[in-house]
Amino acid sequence: MEVDTIYNEDCLDTMSNIDNNFIDLVVTSPPYDNLRNYNGYSFNFNQIANELYRVIKEGGVMVWVVSDSTINGSETGTSFKQALYFKEIGFNLHDTMIYHKSNPVPVGGNNRYYQDFEYMFVLSKGKPKTFNPILRERRNKYNDKRTERVKPMNRNSDGKFTSNKKISLTGKVKLSNTWTYVVGGGNSVEYGIQHPATFPKKLVEDHILTWSNEGDLVYDPFMGSGTTAIMSIKHNRRYIGSEISKDYVLECNNRIKSYLEQ
Repeated sequence: MEVDTIYNEDCLDTMSNIDNNFIDLVVTSPPYDNLRNYNGYSFNFNQIANELYRVIKEGGVMVWVVSDSTINGSETGTSFKQALYFKEIGFNLHDTMIYHKSNPVPVGGNNRYYQDFEYMFVLSKGKPKTFNPILRERRNKYNDKRTERVKPMNRNSDGKFTSNKKISLTGKVKLSNTWTYVVGGGNSVEYGIQHPATFPKKLVEDHILTWSNEGDLVYDPFMGSGTTAIMSIKHNRRYIGSEISKDYVLECNNRIKSYLEQ
């Protein structure tokens, strides 16, 4: 199995040539329900899920970005069904994260709110071996130059007040599990990409940085526009991709070439 390659074939064909416990991280967004037009291609979810479990290493992680369509006034619930099936075959549902879109297309009915998010199911094969949390600056609600505050005094079991403790208002803390990104714009038209479902480069980048280390192998069974490959290259990871559409593979390779030439 050659790495740093995008295979123009069904991901089941690709994975049939991948050894057990070979992949460190999977980051992907499958063609869910009827929300996306993938040139008429379909996929067998159960077979793919089982193969993904086989090829991912112990301690490896898969990020499965998915949403549901609404049919006859009811959401399909496909995302939940898939998450539960992953658990049935051995994955841990390590975290249910939210991909919040800061500028969603306002699609919805007259009797429902507009949807502005997708699920990011973080599934692990055993305990995740890697976690590099993304940090943000601690918010100072006082909006001034104070760098610490005094914790209120409390009575202990003897009725005496405990001494005051100073708590830092500076430094960094982990992000929550809701991540917000801008959709569209440069993410969808860069290098003339015509793929119907490009997801933000920053989303892929953040997951690659969080769940893998340099030199690790990242796989995307639905490579689409090639974002997972580019973010892997950028951060010194190896990659393998599967993409059944010949047109999308050409776009992927052109996008990768343009990135490398920058």
